[in-house]
Amino acid sequence: MTPEDVLSRLRDAGDPERAARARAANRTEREAWGVAPEVLRALSDEIREATSVDRRVLLADAFWRAEVLDARLLALRLLTQARMRPDHGAWDLLSRWVYRFDCRALADAGAAALGRRLAAEPERLAVLEDWAAASNVWTRRSVFAATTGFARTRHPSEADAAARERVLALAGAMAEDSRPVIRQAIDGWVAALAKHDPERAAQVARR
Repeated sequence: MTPEDVLSRLRDAGDPERAARARAANRTEREAWGVAPEVLRALSDEIREATSVDRRVLLADAFWRAEVLDARLLALRLLTQARMRPDHGAWDLLSRWVYRFDCRALADAGAAALGRRLAAEPERLAVLEDWAAASNVWTRRSVFAATTGFARTRHPSEADAAARERVLALAGAMAEDSRPVIRQAIDGWVAALAKHDPERAAQVARR
């Protein structure tokens, strides 16, 4: 299974009308082939079953470098896995790519992948301050989109509680950012927290 073989299969599975809709929805001029989500999912599953983690990381890197929306979505899917050992290669790629997210589809898929890696090693949350200071709005959004799992924890450990407070501190620091992408991300994070810690969420809302 080579990158070229997979990219050829992706291109063949494309739909020009779906591609046009994807570009419009994501407000991007990036090349897109219009591959259906179920095809991306099936191809990702096939690659996972056939390759090692290290090989998957190499393939994901090649797909990302193709600069095509569908290929980048596949790259992110390959790295979206709760149990991935070793996962340092995946984390290295994701922690670079987060600064290159340029539309909602990539930011959403990236947040799903990043969230798994942050949950696997919460000490990686140290990167959040760097993300919050980035000029890229989608990187800044990832502070919240990639950490929603910590807000949803039913019985938070000390580490989980510390993670929540870290994110809430950044939400406070970004309170003056009026861009809808950021406001929606913060509001969504606090709403997720409210389901499990309504008192703390209410304190944030009263600020």
